[in-house]
Amino acid sequence: MVTRLRAAGCVFAEDEARLLISSARTPADLAAMVDRRVRGLPLEHVLGWAEFCGLRIAVDTGIFVPRRRTEFLVRQAASLARPGAVVLDLCCGSGAVAAALAATVERAEIHAVDIDPAAVLCARRNLAGGQVYEGDLYEPLPDALRGRVDVLVANAPYVPTGAIGLMPPEARVHEPRVALDGGSDGLDVQRRVTAEASRWLASGGYLLIETSALQAPSTVAAFARHGLIPRVATADELSATVVIGTRPPARLAG
Repeated sequence: MVTRLRAAGCVFAEDEARLLISSARTPADLAAMVDRRVRGLPLEHVLGWAEFCGLRIAVDTGIFVPRRRTEFLVRQAASLARPGAVVLDLCCGSGAVAAALAATVERAEIHAVDIDPAAVLCARRNLAGGQVYEGDLYEPLPDALRGRVDVLVANAPYVPTGAIGLMPPEARVHEPRVALDGGSDGLDVQRRVTAEASRWLASGGYLLIETSALQAPSTVAAFARHGLIPRVATADELSATVVIGTRPPARLAG
């Protein structure tokens, strides 16, 4: 099994073999799982789950696989969220970020949105205690949420359209294009998230967006343009970059 996996290009073949063996119910099931992996299906799609922030997140076939670097986005958001915080996860995919924040932030009120119906079904499995909406960014959210969000997180697609073809086959072939393609410069969805964020954030609330080191200056400029006070957080060990924007507290009249 290890030899087959290694020949198919699996760098951590021994680790993958152990995971496949532990997940298979029968020898026939194991053989089928190995065949799917050798054909190039992401390991997480073969297993049906991904490990993320110490949680086992259900990941159906065709769903964006949560990346390890996005755990940094969760850590940054959790450090800003007080007990009872209202948390909104846009472009939630499997709901991994929202699920991790639900497990980390005491009594958090969790809301999540994705435009992909398959992702929404998956996220609802991972977020039994939260609200998951299907639609385009803020469009499906209830009006009652306006001005109440304490922490808004978005791992919006940020790969430039022209770079999609350079991605590993596991991503560009087996993950939905809508979860990867960020437009010509990779920032189309980020700009839409940022433009409307202040209408949904509570006074003093935070917007956190995962981006790349090269794109961060443009993301920072978009935050500032829409009235948020931006800063950049990085984690070199994860190659992770997060731009954090604060909505200034409302001034008291008089």
